[in-house]
Amino acid sequence: MHKNPVVTAGALENRWRTDGKFFSSGAERVVMRAVTYGPFPGGWPEDFDPDFRRMAAAGLNAVRLFEMPDRKLLDAADRHGLRVFGGLTWGQNADFFRCPALFSAARVELVRALRAVADHSALAGVFVGNEIPADLVRWMGPLKVRRAIEGLIELGRETSPDLLFAYANYPSTEYLEPENADFSAFNVYLEEPEAFRKYLKRLHHIAGDRPLVISEFGLDSRRNGLERQAEVLGWASMIAGDEECAGLAIYAWSDRWWNNDAEVLDWDFGLLDRAGGEKPAFAGISENLIQHSKSNIQNSKFSIQPPSFSVIICTRNGRDRIGRCLTAACRMGGCDFEIILVDDGSTDGTADFVEENFPSVRVLRLPPNGLSVARNAGAAAAHGEILAFTDDDCEPDAEWLARLCRVFETGRFSAAGGPNLPPPPQTTAEAVVCAAPGAPSHVLLDDEEAEHLPGCNLAVMKTAFASIGGFDPQFHTAGDDVDFCWRLRAAGFRLGFSPGAFVWHRRRPSISAFLRQQRGYGKAERLLITKHPEKFSKNGGAQWQGFVYGGGPVRVMADSIIYHGPMGTAGYQAVTNRMLPLRGLEKRFDRWYTRLALAIVSVLVPRIRSWDRNGTLFIPGKRMERAEPPHMDPHEYSINGPTREKLLQDLLRDRWKPGGPTDLWDAQKHGARVLLATEHGPHGRKNTLVRVWGDAKIVTRKSGATGASAT
Repeated sequence: MHKNPVVTAGALENRWRTDGKFFSSGAERVVMRAVTYGPFPGGWPEDFDPDFRRMAAAGLNAVRLFEMPDRKLLDAADRHGLRVFGGLTWGQNADFFRCPALFSAARVELVRALRAVADHSALAGVFVGNEIPADLVRWMGPLKVRRAIEGLIELGRETSPDLLFAYANYPSTEYLEPENADFSAFNVYLEEPEAFRKYLKRLHHIAGDRPLVISEFGLDSRRNGLERQAEVLGWASMIAGDEECAGLAIYAWSDRWWNNDAEVLDWDFGLLDRAGGEKPAFAGISENLIQHSKSNIQNSKFSIQPPSFSVIICTRNGRDRIGRCLTAACRMGGCDFEIILVDDGSTDGTADFVEENFPSVRVLRLPPNGLSVARNAGAAAAHGEILAFTDDDCEPDAEWLARLCRVFETGRFSAAGGPNLPPPPQTTAEAVVCAAPGAPSHVLLDDEEAEHLPGCNLAVMKTAFASIGGFDPQFHTAGDDVDFCWRLRAAGFRLGFSPGAFVWHRRRPSISAFLRQQRGYGKAERLLITKHPEKFSKNGGAQWQGFVYGGGPVRVMADSIIYHGPMGTAGYQAVTNRMLPLRGLEKRFDRWYTRLALAIVSVLVPRIRSWDRNGTLFIPGKRMERAEPPHMDPHEYSINGPTREKLLQDLLRDRWKPGGPTDLWDAQKHGARVLLATEHGPHGRKNTLVRVWGDAKIVTRKSGATGASAT
């Protein structure tokens, strides 16, 4: 019997892991440069080495499969320095709640496969599903489906905690992002570069704090031509790098492809033709992928030279945390910068500690006057053209300034910022604080422009800073960044956003300290109301034009409204939530008492802020109107033969009225409403599910089905 080898510490150290919005291996940041591989007619090749050798020579570093690998494949990948992402194959193309054995089999297969190969150093991660059809998701219930995917991820992580887990989503179920995935993955097929670029910007905000991977991108050379395929794959790899994706998987390695128990003969998506010859796209990917394999942070579009930055960090009694902050700041690269530490009246020797241990950092010693005065003093002493502010409890990413520089390169923005991400919590209290509402958040007007950027990740051109007079000294501990951003925009300046320009932001170490911080925020909001009354409602709530991002992936919730399009046919189906989701509770700390503590804190935070803001505990709520199905039990039928599309065409010819873009049904007539979904089985078999509110016979008569039974 085969015995799995023991995993060495070195192998675990070189596992791919998430690193903010990117991936790392060991001490190095890596960008996934992948190609999809198989399934092939006739099964796997006898020898993987020829294919994997060509992949590595072309600059690829990863392989995405649609089934779980065996050890032979993983051994070959390891010999050529490739990392493998397996794919769980299961009955996701049918209603797996109506037939629970399908989902049970998926769980069993996931555990079986992981126990066989999870210890292999070449295995990087697993996709637990791939493009569950939108009509079936709508039929089964998006929230139920999302939770089922999360259940597979949780099971996989319990079995193999060192692997990365994700679900390969697509635009037609954009709302289906699992909360607990390690990264967001989308299969995207857009044939125009600006449309692709624009959609990637959107996907970053759907992904929230985590890395974004394009898990499939390709072009059919049969319909579009060989040269066009090469051109499109070239600009796609470039744009994915420019737009700060953590990886891109080209679809596919070969024109030979096996799907639904048959060879696919009318599509040619491969880099290799059916005889194994290299297409022009293969010759082009090597240069493009290697060029964008690492961040292009040194490349500047400025006509003369990139601007210089002054990094300004203000602190008071921050000796226990300033070392981490400055160590990270000193590691940054990609542009010219200086670091200025402003000591706002510390009594713990912070300034002496910095001068002794960080001689390259300029230190300004001030009497205690508050955060705004300290920031203004740092700006007055700065030599850089751009002032970059962060806090002493933050650790900027090594590419922070270089990625902010790209925003300024466009010439559209006078200020820029990015996400502030909590490091993985180490205690129960930290886990609660990371998931609680009230953390500093960016507010976006669209996918590129911000209404507000938190002061822990805020860069502004020195000329714009001076034109509005800097920060208002009346804000001593908080609120200064909100006032500053509002005044910038009022003066005609625009704020840009870079999803990859992140800083690690350590939240308060205890729940009591976090709640005290919320009191400070409430008091600052009282000052903001006095200065900007037009920005607040009569109940004291800030009236943002944009959306406040809480860090969690944008996903369907219990009260969500989903834009399905008329009859559920929209190619891009988005979700509208009353509030954008927060970060989830770290699974290591997901216990009943932690959930209870988080629930209590979530209730307290808005009320504490409201009390200190305007002396009331009243929290106004917002209601969303959503279409509901009729209040009657539906009849459900299963019809073999005609597809959903065919049945809908028949209904429309019979003068049924299409459902609206957010309705939970497809069509209606004479008080009856119907929802359809088609299951896809082996050998091309199709089974259409019919749910009817009202007269069920009206649909079966129209479809010509016989013997359909209610379920």
